[in-house]
Amino acid sequence: MAPTPPPLSKRAVVDRYYLEHRAKVIDIAAFLDRVDRAQGDGADDFRRTALEACCRILTDGQPERARRVLELLSDHSTEPIAKSPMKGATGAVDLGAKGAR
Repeated sequence: MAPTPPPLSKRAVVDRYYLEHRAKVIDIAAFLDRVDRAQGDGADDFRRTALEACCRILTDGQPERARRVLELLSDHSTEPIAKSPMKGATGAVDLGAKGAR
């Protein structure tokens, strides 16, 4: 078995992955701009609120950002629900919904 290579330097990580993640940040910004320009209600949609909370985690300077974002977006309930309110997943937990944790 080949030995594990040494970890990359911080500079090497930035050099290798910056452009990919720059594009993702621009994509999130464009999504939020589209929501802002859209007509009607929904400005307080739980998914947008969750995404904005994730952005705050990304810039808070604290460790384990990925774990904290996943926890924020995950449903931690343990009791099954009687009936799904919709088909498919929403990608975030609606904390304002009846029965939400």
